[in-house]
Amino acid sequence: MRNKGWPAIALAMILPVMIFTASCAKKVVQTRTETQAQPQTQPVSTTQPEVQKAPDRPAEEAKPDGRLEEVRLRAESASRLAALTAFVSENIHFAFDSSLLSDQARQTLISKAKYLRTNPEITVTVEGHCDDRGTNTYNIALGERRAESVKMFLVDQGIGTNRLNTVSYGAERPIATEHDEASWAENRRAQFVVN
Repeated sequence: MRNKGWPAIALAMILPVMIFTASCAKKVVQTRTETQAQPQTQPVSTTQPEVQKAPDRPAEEAKPDGRLEEVRLRAESASRLAALTAFVSENIHFAFDSSLLSDQARQTLISKAKYLRTNPEITVTVEGHCDDRGTNTYNIALGERRAESVKMFLVDQGIGTNRLNTVSYGAERPIATEHDEASWAENRRAQFVVN
């Protein structure tokens, strides 16, 4: 008879504890709700840890969307195109009748070398150009020296010779057509063309 009575006694003891615990939990929730509605003048009970809900993520962050990937790829493509355009559009200028690199030209070539190192698939042709003073033969030779000067500086910066070609156009392809010092200075240049 003793064995049959224990489950009933245990149940009679556990049931009130469960009811009391459930009612206490309910009161704690009500107390927290009430304290949120009113200015906090009493300390909030810390007997039960407060479960914080994770902030809702926008649907785009939670699940990658094809449109977001397309936008990201377009942005990367635009960035690469802008870097390439900057690389090609910045010419190296020379003094009259000279193929020596100025300090400014060296700084520009250092940034061009950095671009070429980060884009190892790119090969370029360095074009040598002159102003329209001097003979055609002399200007072709001077343009070649200018292109080679730029090429050798880039090789010294770690760019392989297999990625650099040179050509001279002498005075054949001016970018400024006036016959004044400003135009001649623009035309005395090394220019980059991506192959």
